[in-house]
Amino acid sequence: MDVFDILDRLVAFPSVAGKPNGDIAGWIEAYLGEHGAKVTLLPGPEGDRSNLFATIGPADVAGYILSGHMDVVPAGEPQWSSPPFTLRREGERLHGRGTTDMKGFLAAALAAVPALTKLRLARPIHLAFSYDEEVGCRGVPHLIARLPELCAKPLGVIVGEPSGMRAVRGHKGKAAARVTIHGRSGHSSRPDLGLNAIHAMAVALSAAVGEAERLTHGPFDLAFEPPYSSLQAGVVTGGQSVNIIPDTCTLDLEARAIPGVDPTSLLAPAKARAEALAANGFLVEWTPMSAYPALSLPQDAPLAELLGELTGEAPSAAVSYGTEAGLYQAAGIEAIICGPGDIGRAHKPDEYILTGELAACQRLIEALGARCAA
Repeated sequence: MDVFDILDRLVAFPSVAGKPNGDIAGWIEAYLGEHGAKVTLLPGPEGDRSNLFATIGPADVAGYILSGHMDVVPAGEPQWSSPPFTLRREGERLHGRGTTDMKGFLAAALAAVPALTKLRLARPIHLAFSYDEEVGCRGVPHLIARLPELCAKPLGVIVGEPSGMRAVRGHKGKAAARVTIHGRSGHSSRPDLGLNAIHAMAVALSAAVGEAERLTHGPFDLAFEPPYSSLQAGVVTGGQSVNIIPDTCTLDLEARAIPGVDPTSLLAPAKARAEALAANGFLVEWTPMSAYPALSLPQDAPLAELLGELTGEAPSAAVSYGTEAGLYQAAGIEAIICGPGDIGRAHKPDEYILTGELAACQRLIEALGARCAA
């Protein structure tokens, strides 16, 4: 199978984040097994989805991980020109959900496997394919925790998120949480007998808005746009009717932090103000939704230099989106982003990747294999 056949098969699996992924993980496991790779499925605590880890070469020697996620975002938008889970070729464009984010990288890595297995690798190349990345990098921490029993500590991780095949050394960290406030309903003519959850939520929302404004004053990291950490309220829901005292209100918050700043700390002011409402009779729930740290790989790191040599251009400093790379770095493993496609095409109808981008990615992976050969 060539890279296009593989991508066709991968796109056909509607592996939406948060859903069981046995079909796609099982197909990849079988494909890799046919080519002699050592494959391990790693079921997550959910019980219905798994990470996958595979090794080509000696597992007891330090090598490199090619990291990607098998899940995709939903594809319910009516603007799709063709079925989103059927690969459609239009000239150099290959359309389908996940083609860019990030089944294109998975396909290129899998297409390179036959060439890698023919090499006498002195250093291994591992494939680490995770689940539920699109809902807050929930799967990969379980995979990272198992690495010590699966392989020698890797020299580095290449996370194949779409970067136009230019390596990237940094991204912001992220944390998201939901606050739910429960009050007491009643007729709006007697507000003295109820507890208005929306009014109470305004206190927490005000704290979040104030923190967002404070963050615009620094600290700064000019590698990013914007060059400061940020905080926003993304979703507010509550109430039934204008003449009913609302007894419940929820608020979803998201923070994005420059390297050196803990993203969860940016949510602390809103959390404190919300929880203080308990003294007024409200029941307050704070539910973390997702969190991952920033990535910051030094310019002179061996992995950055290697990717510069393999791609022919110096790695760029940072991208605006987040990846699993920060979690690998937090675990003590150098990580960098480099993959086919453009993030601007992701998460929208008629998502696509270019045939040339797939070919370039496969060449890079095979070149990495040549570096690892005896």
